[in-house]
Amino acid sequence: MSEYDVIVIGTGSAACSAALRAAKGGLKVLALEKSRRLGGTSAMSGSGVWIPANHIAKAQGVSDSKQEALDYLRAVQPDDWAEREGARHRAFVENAPTMLKFLSDNTPIDFRLIDEPDPYVEAPGGKKYGRMLSPMPLSRRLVGKYASKMRRSTLPHVFTYQENVNLDLYHRPFLAIMKMWPKVVWRWLNNAGAQGTALMTGLIRACLDAGVTFQLETRAVALVQDDTGRIIGVEVDRGGRKETLSARKGVVIASGGFEWNKEMRERHFPGPIDRIGTPMSNEGDGQKMAEAVGAHLDNMDQANVYVCLPTRYEGKPYGLPINFLYEPHSIVVNRSGKRFVSEAHFNIGEALDARDADGVPKNLPCYLVGDHRFLESSFTFRWYASYERDWVKKANTIDELAGMLGLPAKELRATIDRWNSFCAKSKDEDFHRGEPAWERKKDGGKVRLFPIDKPPYVGLSVNRSIIGTKGGARTNEFGQVLRKDGSIVPGLYAAGLAMANPIGTRAVGAGTTLGPNLTWGFISAETILRQNL
Repeated sequence: MSEYDVIVIGTGSAACSAALRAAKGGLKVLALEKSRRLGGTSAMSGSGVWIPANHIAKAQGVSDSKQEALDYLRAVQPDDWAEREGARHRAFVENAPTMLKFLSDNTPIDFRLIDEPDPYVEAPGGKKYGRMLSPMPLSRRLVGKYASKMRRSTLPHVFTYQENVNLDLYHRPFLAIMKMWPKVVWRWLNNAGAQGTALMTGLIRACLDAGVTFQLETRAVALVQDDTGRIIGVEVDRGGRKETLSARKGVVIASGGFEWNKEMRERHFPGPIDRIGTPMSNEGDGQKMAEAVGAHLDNMDQANVYVCLPTRYEGKPYGLPINFLYEPHSIVVNRSGKRFVSEAHFNIGEALDARDADGVPKNLPCYLVGDHRFLESSFTFRWYASYERDWVKKANTIDELAGMLGLPAKELRATIDRWNSFCAKSKDEDFHRGEPAWERKKDGGKVRLFPIDKPPYVGLSVNRSIIGTKGGARTNEFGQVLRKDGSIVPGLYAAGLAMANPIGTRAVGAGTTLGPNLTWGFISAETILRQNL
C-alpha cells in the first residue's frame, strides 16, 4: 500500500490549493487525476477570482472590509440561505484574503485587479472595484514534463481577462488581434496563456516545488474506512488495475461537478439543457464516493447556469461560455412567448433555471428572438453558430418565427410590440434592462434599448447550459464532511464543485466560483494541519 499523509482527489483550483497548503505545512501529498489532463474545470475558465478585503486592493488604496463582504453576501444570496449558510459565508470571508496572500507568496501567479464592480454593487457592502482579480500570463513550460498535459480551454487564453474586456473580443476579434499582435505572438511562441491557464500553471508549478505528487489517468473509485469509520485511504483504478492508497491524515474530495453524469444531471436538473462547457471527467465520482460513506449530499440542484455558444472540444460537441443575451435588437422569452427577466441581468442563469414547487423548470424552453441586426452585431456569434447549422431559425414574419419555435404567435407579437414601445422611450418598464450599475457598465455606460422591427426575424434556443454543478458533500465551516445528522465523517474533507457549495446558482460576482473554490481547498488543508500538529 502506497502511503501518503493527504490524498486530494482532483487537480483543479480547489484541489491544488488544498494540496499546496498541506505540502507547505510539511505533509506528504498525492493529487489524483482521472483524466489525462491536469487542471480540471479551472484550467478552462476565464479565471475571475472574487476575493474581498484582499491585500492587492489594499495596496492600491481600495477600501474594503470583511464585514462589508459579509453584509454583501447576506444581502444578495437567496433569503433562506443567510441562516443555513451563514457560518460558511463567514468562514469564506475570514479565510479568503489569507488564502490569496498565501498564493501570492508561494506561487508564480501574478494576480491583478480587474475593473469590474460587484454585480449587485447597489446592495449593502457592494463595491465598485477591488474584489475581482485574474492572473497575468504564464508559460506552460513552467510545469516541465506536465506542459503537454495541461488542460486546454475553449476560451482564448492568449488574452488576459482584462484585455478581453477592454478589447471587446466578442464583437471585435480581428481588431483585438491587430492591437495585441506582438504580445499574442510572444505568448504563442512561449506556450503562455492567461486566465485559467495561468492560474493552474502557477498552482501546479508551486505544488511540484512543494513536493506534491501527481498521478494522471488514475480514477478514485472508493474511500477506505477503518473500524471506527474514519477515512484512511482511497481505492483507485489505474488502467484496469485496482490499488489502495493510504492517507494517514485525510482525504480531500475536489473532483468537480457531476454535469456529465446523465442520470444525476437529469435527476437534479430536469428539463432541456443546451450544452455543457466543462471536462467530460466531471461525472460525480466524488459525490458518489462521499455518499457511500454516509455523507449528506446537499445543494444538488445548484450549478453555474449560463448560456453557451456551440463549439467542439476534443473532437466532440461542447459549450463555449459567452453571454450573448443582451445583444442589440433581441430579447429572451419563455415557452409562453413572454419576457421574464432583464436580458443583461448578471444572474440570468438563475432565471433560466427557476423551478416551481415540484422542481420543474418554470420558463423552459426559452428562446432568444430578434431581427437580422442581432446576427450582424458579432462575427464571433455567427462563427460559432455555424457549428449547429439548424440552431438559428429565420423567418419573414413574427408569426412564422413563432411557428418555427413552437411559441404562441399572439403572445410573441404582443411581447415584441411591448418591447418596441420601451425602446421608443428608452426605458424597460418591466425588468429595467440596462439600469443597474453592472448592466450599464456592460452596455457602455448607457441604457440602450433596440427595437425588433426589421425582418427577417431570428430565433434560437437559449435553454440552460452548465459550466459546473455546485452540489455535493455537505461540509462545516472547516471543510469537514458531514452526515445527515450533522456529525463529522472523520478524515474526509470536500472543496470546490464537489462540495455542497455555500454560493450556489446565484453568483455574487464573476469570480465567485474560483474565489471560494481556492478558499475551501485552503480551509480544508488548514484544518488537516491544525488537527495533526
